[in-house]
Amino acid sequence: MWSRHRRLKKRSLRGDLIVLYSDLKRRLLQASCQEMAEKKKEMVESWSFLDTAESNFRPLVVIELAKGTKEETIEWLTERIVDKKANGGAQLLIKPLVTENGVENIYLVGASHLRLLLGAETVGLVKECSDNSMRTFTYSSRKTFKHFADDNHNFLTMAECQYIIKHELENLRAKNEKMIPGYPQAKLYPGKSIVRRLLTSGILVQIFPLHDREELKKLSHSWYGRVKVGYQPLDDIRGYFGETIALYFGFLEYFTFALIPMAVIGIPYYVFAWEDYDKYVMFATFNLLWSTVILEVWKRICAILTYRWGTLLMKRQFEEPRPGFHGVLGINPVTGREEPVYSSIKRQLRIYLVSLPFVCLCLYFSLYVMMIYFDLEQWALDYHQENESNFSSLMLYVPSIIYAVVIEIMNRIYRYAAEFLTSWENHRLESSYQNHLILKVLVFNFLNCFASLFYIAFVLFDMKLLRQSLATLLITSQILNQFAESLLPYWLQKRYNRRMKKRMSSKKTDEDLSLAEQVNMEKEMGTYLGTFDDYLELFLQFGYVSLFSCVYPLAAVFAVLNNITEIYSDALKMCRVYKRPFAEPTANIGVWQLAFETMSVISVVTNCILIGMSPQVDALFPDSKMDLVLTVALVERDRVEESVSPDFHSPDQKKLVE
Repeated sequence: MWSRHRRLKKRSLRGDLIVLYSDLKRRLLQASCQEMAEKKKEMVESWSFLDTAESNFRPLVVIELAKGTKEETIEWLTERIVDKKANGGAQLLIKPLVTENGVENIYLVGASHLRLLLGAETVGLVKECSDNSMRTFTYSSRKTFKHFADDNHNFLTMAECQYIIKHELENLRAKNEKMIPGYPQAKLYPGKSIVRRLLTSGILVQIFPLHDREELKKLSHSWYGRVKVGYQPLDDIRGYFGETIALYFGFLEYFTFALIPMAVIGIPYYVFAWEDYDKYVMFATFNLLWSTVILEVWKRICAILTYRWGTLLMKRQFEEPRPGFHGVLGINPVTGREEPVYSSIKRQLRIYLVSLPFVCLCLYFSLYVMMIYFDLEQWALDYHQENESNFSSLMLYVPSIIYAVVIEIMNRIYRYAAEFLTSWENHRLESSYQNHLILKVLVFNFLNCFASLFYIAFVLFDMKLLRQSLATLLITSQILNQFAESLLPYWLQKRYNRRMKKRMSSKKTDEDLSLAEQVNMEKEMGTYLGTFDDYLELFLQFGYVSLFSCVYPLAAVFAVLNNITEIYSDALKMCRVYKRPFAEPTANIGVWQLAFETMSVISVVTNCILIGMSPQVDALFPDSKMDLVLTVALVERDRVEESVSPDFHSPDQKKLVE
């Protein structure tokens, strides 16, 4: 009886549990379905065609097509830009710019606020959250980010918006098209970038982001509009031009401040030990420490800046083939997409059988020119000894000045040859192309600029000639660079201003015509080719200061003066001379960090040898030269290990900046 009652009670309890479990499962399923429906509805609304029709159009990017571009090509391109993402389009906004002549070969591209937010998630932008942490932006968690509001269209900087549009345009890919409509010779295949094919075919002239005149005016005033002693507005530069350019100006500013201690010590050292070339041991020792420490400090400053800007944690995207890459159509084994395939063996053969011998030939020619320079130096010295006049004294500097000018000319000619060779090597990725180009240029520039100094120091052992050559090479190169980077940009700015004033005074313009004038003016400006030449100039300057400035202590003084002018002239170029470049997120200065560290290692070795050659150190080892050599070698080894080994006592950069 009791057992039967217990069984019935258990059955009743089991039934109640089953009912509760079924009800709970049903409710969870309903909640999940409702959540999925809301997400689906949200995504449908996000990527709907209505997103491409926004009444408040804000032009961000300019597309210039070649004159006479066929109507079917224009119609096809604009349709692909406006079309839905699900159909392979970019889902952006596009509007033709009608000029006075009625020519419609210029188009303005923009995007709605919603589209830009979804694009920010696609490119993986990192933004600051309400709890002050840095996280990758996602549209679903948008309200957790600091300063976000549905009506706040300034949540994304203008540079970020233009970067998103550039990313979407570059990822417009052919579907089933075999050619560009209207141009049978411009072949397409599935997965090929449409924009890159249009550029290589000459149908698309250029794509560039528009300047924001009001923001540019504010930035110009705070950046270079007035001479002041203080830091640059790096956050404002980053907001307008992006992280790559802001990081360059940050490095330029830091390097200038880092040179000040060398300049302060160098002035009295130069004044009180002008003719005593052997009293350079202390300065060489300080130089040795300085060249190592400043690069380690820069790593931490760079990490702090990029963490604040959100690029230190930014995920690296899969790199697409560069525009100039060509080959036989095949299947990429990683992506499974159809794209050009080029044999790595053929590329290596081109590098080692053509590029490498050409670089060696150029290096030999540079050394040959250097020997001619020494012949001229000997001729000038003989002439001075025969005449002993003021004119003959001036003639002593003529060979160095001529050699410095020849060095600059050879560097520029070799740069074009290196670009041609690196492009001919047919590298698949842009990063690989840049690394090979930088390696070629740095090797030649290093030998071309510093070989004569090493020869004078360690073969001729002529410290007086070393000081004269270093001073002449450094000052002459700075004068030439300032002419090309300061005076020429200033003249170009005046020319553009006169042209604009003439156009504006000839007719009255409304808002649309003012925009047309702005676009027409900007498309005629020069194109900023990146920070390559700027970093190269700083690299060579770092070499002049760190290698042999112990025999010419004023080298750091001239470097500081040059860099102060460089900051203002480069700022002027970015704001007034060149078209606005697209922002490029970056976490550091890239391969240039390795280049500067390599130069630092060479300077460590050079300064240790110079210290070992000095009479003061030689006096400590009067009996045994072997002890001197071993001591210098030991110091070299310790300093090199310290300069290249990681800092085990410092926390991780990410933890440091947090």
